[in-house]
Amino acid sequence: MSETSGSEEAAPASMMETRPSGSQAVSPLAYDTALRSRLDALRELVGLSRTRLDSRTLAEAGRVLDEAAARRKLSGQHTVVAIAGATGSGKSTLFNALAGVAISETGVRRPTTAAPIACSWSDGAATLIDRLGIPGRLRRRPVQSADAEAQLAGLVLVDLPDHDSAAVQHRQQVDRILGLVDAVIWVVDPEKYADAMLHERYLRPLAGHAEVMFVVLNQVDRLPGEAAHQVLDDLRRLLDEDGVALGEHGEPGAAVLALSALTGDGVAELREALGQFVAERGAPGRRVQADLDAAAARLWPVYATGRRTGLSERARNEFAARLADAVGATAAGEAAERAWLRNANRACGTPWLRLWRWYQGRSDLPTGRHSLRMPVDEEPTARQRVEQAVRVLSDRAVAGLPAPWAQAVREAAARGAQGLPEALDELAARVGAPTGRPPRPGWWPVAVLAQAAMTVLQVLGGLWLLGQIFGVMSPNLGVPVLLMVIGIVGGPVVEWACRLAARGPARRYGLEAERRLWEAAAGCGRARVLDPVAAELLRYQEVREQYGRVLGVARVG
Repeated sequence: MSETSGSEEAAPASMMETRPSGSQAVSPLAYDTALRSRLDALRELVGLSRTRLDSRTLAEAGRVLDEAAARRKLSGQHTVVAIAGATGSGKSTLFNALAGVAISETGVRRPTTAAPIACSWSDGAATLIDRLGIPGRLRRRPVQSADAEAQLAGLVLVDLPDHDSAAVQHRQQVDRILGLVDAVIWVVDPEKYADAMLHERYLRPLAGHAEVMFVVLNQVDRLPGEAAHQVLDDLRRLLDEDGVALGEHGEPGAAVLALSALTGDGVAELREALGQFVAERGAPGRRVQADLDAAAARLWPVYATGRRTGLSERARNEFAARLADAVGATAAGEAAERAWLRNANRACGTPWLRLWRWYQGRSDLPTGRHSLRMPVDEEPTARQRVEQAVRVLSDRAVAGLPAPWAQAVREAAARGAQGLPEALDELAARVGAPTGRPPRPGWWPVAVLAQAAMTVLQVLGGLWLLGQIFGVMSPNLGVPVLLMVIGIVGGPVVEWACRLAARGPARRYGLEAERRLWEAAAGCGRARVLDPVAAELLRYQEVREQYGRVLGVARVG
């Protein structure tokens, strides 16, 4: 066929530009409930992720949402199918064969199809073709019998430029329109069916769109004998390696056919398959679903890693323990315990030992008081412990998180760590050091009275002996000596018993002081670090659940 055989000058009036009919009502496309739910989830996911992911990562998801919304507003009674192929594959010849008349140019000049041409089998498709950017002068209507035209009612067929064209603008046209049509017929020939460019640039990336894909082996009239079957089997093998599901034995997937557009052999089978495909009115929804699956698959690395995430209770407790260690909670508890015991010893000891201890401890700190202020040379060590605690917590919190969310968690932990050592120092000074004497149990007055009684016995015995020495009282060594012995021995015994009795209360008092400072340090760390980190983890859990809705699964690993 010559180059001018399909030009506009030779085209009959019925094949010229199609114009929308103002009186014709076209029903918009309706997505099923599951697809609408997934699109809504993707829209929500993009909104939740804008502050964590860059615009390039979300660009494809945004494009899918925009195209799905745009396609939904247009006709649901039409299916837009593009015919794509390499130079010399015969796609324009097939386009003309399906239309029943020469519409698209064919010939030896390469590239032949310089611009996409649309052919609509029924009215009402003008807005769909407008979306493809095809001008009116390149829109056609087929010239066929009423039965043949009814078989493909609702079909909008688009002949694309060659995808391997030397002209860059032609390839750009192909890529743009392939992103907008509802289905694609890939036309290959016996020479280029295994072309790496076709498989690597188009078929492999679009493997998830197999349900809206036809793969046609054209020019089988050039193959002798069983060669056509062998080439077709090899084509199926290559498609399988590309990950393209084949629609065989009633399973969903790409339809693979062999035909000759030049002789017409097999064209009727393709027309019948196209008729059934268009009559189902499901291609636009399946195309959007395939785009949605592809966008969700690209987002997998930023939403899921297949690992368990979050902070365990053990990690939280260890963080609190490290902060408590940094402020010296254990040391504070031990100091409080020693203060309680010291106060008990001073209160329940013999008067003579108390005087001696008072004399030795005149230069010590006030009785029952202790200080938790750290020496200057220990403060850097405490700061390092706090920084280490935050670092360990951050490392555990980001385990299993995708990189963007891990970065957000680390930033939240770093913000919380600012000023945390100073806050803990102030907390230790306010909460850690008790003021005044430790509280006394109810048995202390009894011990004091017992100790006083022992002292009184010693004094009475001593005075009695002095009275006998000076002749004031009658001689009787037994009683006064016995009183003095009871007082001298009884005082240390009472003190020893008080020490035994004081161990339990002193330990509890120390543990209470340690617990108080431990909880205060834990509360400070929780407010400054744990809560912001937990908020980021919760946000990630929310977007991961939303991502699961996009995938259509209950839970993402």
